[in-house]
Amino acid sequence: MDRAVEVTHTADGITLLFDTFSGESKNLLESFKNAGAAFHAAVIEDDGFLPDDVMSVYGFFLGDYRKADSLPGKPLYFNQIQIPDYWRIEGDNSSANVMDRTRERARIFFTEPTHRRQVKIVDWLDDAGQVRLSEHYNRYGAIFCHTVFNKKGQKALRKFFDVTGREMIVENFVTGDILVRWQDKDWIFRSKTDFIAFFIRCAGLEDTAVYFNSLSYPFFASQALAPNGFRDALFWHEPVGDEIPGNMQIILHDQGTRAKRVFVSRRESYDRLIALGAPSDKVKQLGYIYSFVRENKHRPHILVCTNSENVGHLTELASLMPQMHFHVAAITEMSSKLMSAGQYDNVSLYPNVKMSVLDSLFEKCDFYLDINHEGEIVDAVHRAFLNNMLIVGYEETMHNAYYTADTNTFKESEYADMAEALNLTLAMPHLIDEALAMQKKAAVAADATDYMEILHL
Repeated sequence: MDRAVEVTHTADGITLLFDTFSGESKNLLESFKNAGAAFHAAVIEDDGFLPDDVMSVYGFFLGDYRKADSLPGKPLYFNQIQIPDYWRIEGDNSSANVMDRTRERARIFFTEPTHRRQVKIVDWLDDAGQVRLSEHYNRYGAIFCHTVFNKKGQKALRKFFDVTGREMIVENFVTGDILVRWQDKDWIFRSKTDFIAFFIRCAGLEDTAVYFNSLSYPFFASQALAPNGFRDALFWHEPVGDEIPGNMQIILHDQGTRAKRVFVSRRESYDRLIALGAPSDKVKQLGYIYSFVRENKHRPHILVCTNSENVGHLTELASLMPQMHFHVAAITEMSSKLMSAGQYDNVSLYPNVKMSVLDSLFEKCDFYLDINHEGEIVDAVHRAFLNNMLIVGYEETMHNAYYTADTNTFKESEYADMAEALNLTLAMPHLIDEALAMQKKAAVAADATDYMEILHL
């Protein structure tokens, strides 16, 4: 294989390398922005909807979809998918299907928020109802990737296409090989790790420190890179069991080629690692720098976001907290059961809520109740956290426990205790501030000074 390759060098000293663009990855990216650090960010498993300031390891070799005049330039709406004559598309605010009379031919999955019905993946089915091909759409309305499945439903191949539809990358899940067409040459890699390392070199990032939050491929890529004088680092956000993870031990025992440090977001995980013998000079606790939108104003307005009629003890809570006003919003129609809650003077219902109205509710309300069963909508808990709303919920219905303090969590059968606690909090405003401090502590909120001191930015 010809090793000559044109690269673009960069002077910035940090690369954030993520397996996926998860909530934790987004928090870390936002933290480095808020710390004022100069850095690059790249994601290995690209879902097609990465923001402009985040590179895709695979997408790097596909060209710039933003410059393709032949594309819609925006996510594809679900009824714009090309289907044969006489087939039809049926859907709601969560997913859709392609139907041939009574036979299901494909399943359509939306990107978040799903109520916009913007296509992310279309799974095409064979006559037995088995997925044989997944079409992956990006935020420009293009099919940038195909995943091919065998008769057993196992992934066999994945193909990536450039803006003109040319096949640029083929990943064989059976052999592990990856073939890349780059600069008019074919490059064959025997492992995903080698391919990621190739991307780092082509993107001109080999002379940066690689910061990663997974002990999977990002760690393997760090191991595969030649030492460059920088110290790579792991940012760990997961629980720790009875033993220190094996790949983390490689870092802690100086067996890694570049990674020398571990930063842990959760206090309990940090304490567990120290108790298991991790050296304190190599393991540090470091949370996230959040982009808070506003301050809590202690107003007696509660927000609930739901697409389910099952909102735990909503009417009972409304009766127990008459001085609180409940705002219940849904991006769909509401059932008659949920609509009946509107008979209470302190309950306002917003079926098929407009985003502008929802925005105003997040600004108006200073409390958020995470009490709806089934799925979360509009990233509500995270958004409530960034608006400094006091988040209270049931153990059985919590959608994002990361942003909820244990002291603000109740069993659903303890709804009366929840109401009593909220009534007391509203009567004594300083308790709201104390509860918010606990909420931020639970979510390991940090500030720029922490990053400057610990990371020496």
